[in-house]
This record gives sequence, C-alpha cells and structure tokens, in this order.
Amino acid sequence: MNVVNIAAYRFVALDDLPALRERVRAEALALKGTVLLAPEGLNLFLAGTRAATDDFMAWLREDARFAGMEAKESHSDTVPFGRLRVRLKREIITLRMPALRPAQGRAPGVDAATLKRWLDQGRDDAGREVMMLDTRNDYETAVGSFTHAVNYRIARFTDFPAALAADHARYAGKTVVPYCTGGIRCEKAALYMQELGIEHVHQLEGGILKYLELTDGTHWQGGCFVFDERGAVGADLLPLPQQAGA
Repeated sequence: MNVVNIAAYRFVALDDLPALRERVRAEALALKGTVLLAPEGLNLFLAGTRAATDDFMAWLREDARFAGMEAKESHSDTVPFGRLRVRLKREIITLRMPALRPAQGRAPGVDAATLKRWLDQGRDDAGREVMMLDTRNDYETAVGSFTHAVNYRIARFTDFPAALAADHARYAGKTVVPYCTGGIRCEKAALYMQELGIEHVHQLEGGILKYLELTDGTHWQGGCFVFDERGAVGADLLPLPQQAGA
C-alpha cells in the first residue's frame, strides 16, 4: 500500500486565514483531502505519496505556530479523497462553546502505551478506576469502540455537553479518558468536563488512530470510522471491506 493518509490538528490562534489558505493550497498541490482553517487553529486529513506527505508536514512545521505538530498515519492502495479542499471555518471542530479555548490550555494527556497499561491493570497509577468516554457520534461508535466505554449515542458533537451534564456524577472519584478519532474533539470535551467539576480527566493523545498505531489494539473492538472513502479502518489501520449497499 503506497498511499499515506495523514491526520493532524493544532489549536493555535490564527489571524491570517485567507493568506494561509492560499499558502496551504500552493504547498499541497500533490495531495488530496481536506484542510480546515479557523481562528482557533488547523485540522487536516490528507493523502498522497510518502514524499508528498512528508514534504507538506515539513513545510507546515517551519511555521512556529505548527512546530512539532504530529500526524497520525495509515496506509491504503488508493487515495480516499476526490480532490484537495482548503476551507475557512468558524471552528475546526464545531461545539459552539466559544469560552472553551484549547489554545490557552488543555487537560492532561495520556499516551497510548500508558493507557493500554492502565486498561490492562484495570486502574491508573494512582489506583483509581479508569473509565473510557466516547465523544464521537452514534454512526461512528456503531463501527467500533473501546471495551466498556461510556457512549451517549449522540447525533452530533454539539449534543455532547448536555448529555455529559446530565450524567457527570457517575465519574466522581474515577479517572476518565475521553477519546475520539484523532484527538481533536477531546481537546474541547476534556475542558468542558473539567468545567463540570470532573477532577481526573486525561484525554487520549492522538485519539484512536494513534492508539492503534502505537499498540497492538488490545481493548479496542471493531473498526474505526474515518471521514473519507475508506469508511473505516481496522485495528491494523488498514481499510475494512466496504459493506454491501454502503
């Protein structure tokens, strides 16, 4: 499989959006996919050859605002996007809670290896029970999830705050790890959880994709929905066979 698929984001204040859009378009000519730009940051899903994806990320990191920005990687035989789109948005992930500003601070993270160890032993390093909280939409969670994760079966991310507020007492005294596909939703979800008084929140660094990339996939069941023509990837990050009629 010679196509490299990358997903990356960064919450950082951006005030030159039209000019940045044109620069991204010029540098990403060899790629297909989507780049979202908003005052709160950048979110991208791109695919192409190894050289093209590496060159683009190297160019992006030359900008101090994106220095050290990591990408999640997976592979496929074909490019799962029809064209390149670089779009200006109000938010790079829509929650409609402008007071939550991840660029100004975020909840503690937990890396994939540490989370796997916590789940293996059934508790975190402080001895607290660990609860996984799926922040994705119902059509995504239907494809796969962490074992025993809490799932509110929301139709859209903007429904998450109300669902959590009605149920937040269950997390008292526990370590809660919100997760999503690549980590971006959890940046906002975790901040909101802290606002509700949930004390021990650790967002999964890099989301499901990074967990599957860096571990053997233990504690994950099913596939991971992705927002491109692949539909979903398995625990090995390879495209899952498309269902008939899908």
